[in-house]
Parts: sequence; C-alpha cells; structure tokens
Amino acid sequence: MKISCLQENLAKGLSTVGRAVSPRSTLPVLGNVLLAVDNGRLKLSATNLEIVITCWIGATVTEPGSTTVPARTFSELINTFPQERVDLSLNKTTETLHITCGRTQANIKGINASEFPVIPDPDHENRIRLEPAVLKRVISQVAFAAATDDSRPSLTGVLTTFEGNRITMAATDGFRLSVRSAHIAGYVEKGHSVIIPARALNEVARIITDDLEAVYISMPPGRNQIIFDLDNVLLVSQLIDGKFPDYAPIIPHSHNTRTVLNTAEFTKACRTADIFARESSNTARVSVEPGDGLSPAYATIAANSKETGDNVAQVDASVEGMPVEIAFNVKFMADALSVIDTPQVALETTSANEPGVLKPVGDNDFIHIIMPMNFNR
Repeated sequence: MKISCLQENLAKGLSTVGRAVSPRSTLPVLGNVLLAVDNGRLKLSATNLEIVITCWIGATVTEPGSTTVPARTFSELINTFPQERVDLSLNKTTETLHITCGRTQANIKGINASEFPVIPDPDHENRIRLEPAVLKRVISQVAFAAATDDSRPSLTGVLTTFEGNRITMAATDGFRLSVRSAHIAGYVEKGHSVIIPARALNEVARIITDDLEAVYISMPPGRNQIIFDLDNVLLVSQLIDGKFPDYAPIIPHSHNTRTVLNTAEFTKACRTADIFARESSNTARVSVEPGDGLSPAYATIAANSKETGDNVAQVDASVEGMPVEIAFNVKFMADALSVIDTPQVALETTSANEPGVLKPVGDNDFIHIIMPMNFNR
C-alpha cells in the first residue's frame, strides 16, 4: 500500500471513526483502525463489535493494499503534523506502516487487515431516507433519556418505529420518558420497530454535518443490525434484543393544571436549583400558583441542602387550573428543557404523586414524562 492524502482530511477521518475503537479488548486488533484502499480513496474503519464506523477520504493511490494500526498512536501522530501532505507506505513483510509528513517520519507496527472483523455493506434496495437535520433533532430530544445502566439492556436503547411516513423514537430509564415523532421522506409499507443502542444514535447525531444531504437507513434481514449511510461515513450498529416496555399507558391523557412558562427562564431556574439539590438526589420543588385578579400567575422552583444552603426562583407563568406543588429530579427537568427549542413550554400536572408532562408550545410531536419524587412538606 502506498498512498498520499492531506493531513487535515486524515485527522478528521480518524476523529470520526475513533469513537468506535475498543480501548479495552482481549482482541488487540479492536484497538486498531483499518486503513484500506477502496475505489481510489482511503477507507478508515474502527469497531468495538457493537458499532462499526467507516469513513472514506480523498487520496492519491500509488499502490493498493490494507493494514491496521493502533488507533490512538496513529491519531495522536497525525494530529502533531502540519497541514501538509501525508505519505503512507506499507511494508507488508513486517506489517509496518511508514508515515512521512514534511520533515517528520515515523514507523508504526500494525496487524494484518485479515484479522479485522468483516464490515457489513448497506442494503441499497431496501432503505429509508431521512432528512439529516430532522434525524439529529429527534435523536437529541430522545436519546438522553435512555438508561446508562446495563442491568436492563432494552432500556439502554431507543425504541424506533417506522410506520407510513413517520418515525417515532422513545427512550426511558424508568424515571423519565421521552417520545418524539417526525415526518420521513419515503413511505414504509409495513410498520416495524427496533431497539437501537442510544450510544449508536448519539454517534450518528455527532457525525451529521450541516452540508449532509440525506441519511439512509437499512436493516439487512437476518443480521440484527441497522446501518446508517451518511454520504462518506457508514455507521453499523447491533440492535438490542429484548422487549421495550409499553409506554403508552404511562402517558397521562388529562391534567388538572397546565402551566406555560418561558423555556429559557424555566431552564435557568432549574439549573440554579440543581446547584443546591445535588445533595438531596437532585430533588427540587416546583410550586404553581394560578394567581387572581390582583396578582399574576407564577411558578416557584426551590431547592435546599442542609450543608450547602438553599435557593428559590420565581418564573412568570400562564396557569390554567388548580395550584399544585410537586417535587421533581431537577437535573432531569433541566435535561428535558435543554432539548426543547420552542420559546415556551407547557408543564401539565395532575397531582403531587403523578407524573408531570413537558410539551413544547406549538409542537405536538414531542412529549416528555418525568416521574415525581417524594419530599417532606
């Protein structure tokens, strides 16, 4: 293998695939990045056996070939180079990659590419087209609510349903639930659902750029995998086996109080409260007062710590219904508010012991449920 490429492109490509490298694996090759000539371009791939990320960058190919080299060593080396041409040549006998950039030379010992796991190809016949900005927004509003604890694997994933011209994603960790629907460009004749690891979806969102025209999703039959085709980047993820909880009964269909607040002000109040709520399981009280003819309606967010102190913040609101006081995990509340991109948000509540519902005002495709917490009145 003998090729040349620009340092800037190579560094960017290594950054893209690097998140899939397995840092602690019994298989040394999983700590490596695959370098291979593919149709006149340089292909970079990394995998931890759960996800595979592949990207292609422009290159001048003198001699085809492939190898794998330690990802961290190679990436750190390339990042020290100036933005000039990088020349790569492989000594196949010793499996050593010789790298030259400007007046710097280096040699890195690799592992034969034949030991690298096989990279699946996308199904170009049966795929679903999504607008990149739409997919990125849906992921951002849902994936954060997935569990990070592997004790219930299905909860570490995002239930993704394709039906007709809609995609719906839902995630829950048992204490909160985020559900988002969006329009898709094509039409799915036979509706189906899969559980995609939240980590894989977050990587997809990270890879999506403003100039990307489309994202294509395919699920080759019998492989229990989902493939995201993002122009010059391919991400393959294993799907999660298991049953996702039926979340429909959890969503309240009525409320006693509807409070509309300025999203930015409510977010700021929750983040402030979290400073004092950390020592009490992030518990903060949200009190809603409907007001009367003499005084306006408002919501109060309060938190206290026996060791640190306390704070109270008041936010103007428009309230329909009864006064209410509920304790929430204020960090969870702030997480949800941070992904709501409308100027106003509605908090719908029934009682102190029932879930609260957050909805962007003017957007009916997103709903976030947050469970109440106990507090001493």
